[in-house]
Amino acid sequence: MSQNPSVPPRREAVRLKNARKHTPSSQAWLARQLNDPYVQAARTQGYRSRAAFKLIELDEKYKLITKGARVVDLGAAPGGWAQVALACGAARVVGVDLLPIIPVAGADFIEGDFMAPGMEARLTQMLGGRADIVLSDMAPNTTGHVATDHIRIMALAETALEFAVDILCPGGAFVAKLFQGGAEREMLNTLKLRFCSVRHAKPPASRKDSKEMYVVATGFRMTP
Repeated sequence: MSQNPSVPPRREAVRLKNARKHTPSSQAWLARQLNDPYVQAARTQGYRSRAAFKLIELDEKYKLITKGARVVDLGAAPGGWAQVALACGAARVVGVDLLPIIPVAGADFIEGDFMAPGMEARLTQMLGGRADIVLSDMAPNTTGHVATDHIRIMALAETALEFAVDILCPGGAFVAKLFQGGAEREMLNTLKLRFCSVRHAKPPASRKDSKEMYVVATGFRMTP
């Protein structure tokens, strides 16, 4: 894996060979994969998924991961964000996911629920102190019903924020995936109360047809 994360350049479109052998839906998926520069760059640079470039782009814009940082990665599978955090200079990276994750050198993964009793204390011990940044790329299985999907991902983001407030160090940062529509008023009120800066961002690596976006909060206040 590259020690200097970089965003892939655009390239000419590639046509799907033997298209007639595939169903229309398979053709569309294969064509998108073949023509997605982030998919190709992830393979070339050794990242486990194209999603790694979303964090790379967010970090380039907001300078989120400092050298020596302690990082918590919620919903860490398959491990791409942990790879990026380490490449950006993080000293400790601990990821949590309900799914098993193939080990990444320099990171520790826990297979379990980040809201399980005692998880905060366990993570703090593994990190060697409070976290400098909590990352959450968690998303529920989508239903196709916009309102339902928005409610589900907001519930995940709000739970991640509650966790972050308990484990972040002063001045720390929080990044979480949302769907278009942004954070709800209650969550925004909490973010603005506990962080100096709160912004919404859609990194270029997020596909144009995707409704995802991210909330980026920096400058954590231990007390509101």
